[in-house]
Order: sequence, then structure tokens, then C-alpha cells
Amino acid sequence: MILIENTCVSDDVADKFFVCNLDKCKGACCVEGDLGAPLEESELPVLEEIYEHVKPYLTPEGIKAIEEQGKYIKDWEGDFSTPTIEDRECAYAVYDEKGILKCGIEQAYLDGKITWKKPISCHLYPIRITKYESFHAVNYDRWSICSDACELGDKLGVPVYQFLKEPLIRQYGESWFNTLEKEIKNLEP
Repeated sequence: MILIENTCVSDDVADKFFVCNLDKCKGACCVEGDLGAPLEESELPVLEEIYEHVKPYLTPEGIKAIEEQGKYIKDWEGDFSTPTIEDRECAYAVYDEKGILKCGIEQAYLDGKITWKKPISCHLYPIRITKYESFHAVNYDRWSICSDACELGDKLGVPVYQFLKEPLIRQYGESWFNTLEKEIKNLEP
């Protein structure tokens, strides 16, 4: 376990390997699970603000789901997430020409239509953050649909934290990430 400021980072974030392998999984994380992508409360007004710029990137089914359910939903535990299409894929997900699910929000970002890349929970995956009163638990979420990503990460020698450098900096800042790297290097034999 690595302690940095108000975060507790699991050893798996440093020890396990991961590189998304979309050719194999086809973006399964955008369709599997009980709900859409988890959302921070601070992201809700962002979704409201960017929706009209993102809408042209979405499927008719995604637009219908958003118009019926809202740009985000509140679940039975009081947490927010993206709406889904018939309890399956995220309403913001789109299939590319290879049948791979990608994020319509991110496509709008890459085209320069918006300045927000996508929900932080998506950007950070397979890391999940649990927020407690005085600290954040930063954990690696093992999911069978990502077994190909684990194999590819192992083959390429890319630890989870390195694969997720950009979103970790987005979430906690560059200084925090540099401290994480230093702490991990200090743990190496």
C-alpha cells in the first residue's frame, strides 16, 4: 500500500500490468455491468453543457435513451451514472467500423468540439476510486472482460499506473503522480 497525501494506493496499481486491447475486448467495459459509467457530481453540469456538441456523435438509440432518462441518472444508492440503452451499453457509446465500442464524448473531444475528454471513471479504468471521509482508496479493479488487456500489459511490461498516467494526473495532479512513481521505484528490489 502506498500513501500519498489523502490517497491510499493499492499495491496492484504498481504491480499488475495492463494495456487496453480493444481489438480483443471490443470495448466491453462500455456495455457490461449493472449501470452506465459512474459520474462525479461535479461532472453533471459538464454533461449538461456539452451535450449538444456530443449529440451528433451518438447513435439514434443513445440519443433516445438520453432524452428518455436524462443526461445522467441517479441510482438506488444515490450515485450518478450515465444512462444506458436498454440496460446494456452506455448511451454515450458508439460503435466504430470494426464493431468496437468507443466514447462519443471522447470523439467530440478529439475533434476539438469540447474540452472535456470523458468521465474520469472511464478515463481511469481499470482503476476505481472509493472516496471516504478523510482519504481516497485507489484500487485496481480486476474484471474478466479485461483479461486480454492484462496479457498485453504483461507482454509489453506496462504497469497499471503507467498505462493510466494521463488520467491519474488529471485526477490528482502531476506532483502527486511524480510522488507515486518515486514511491514505486523505492519499493523495487
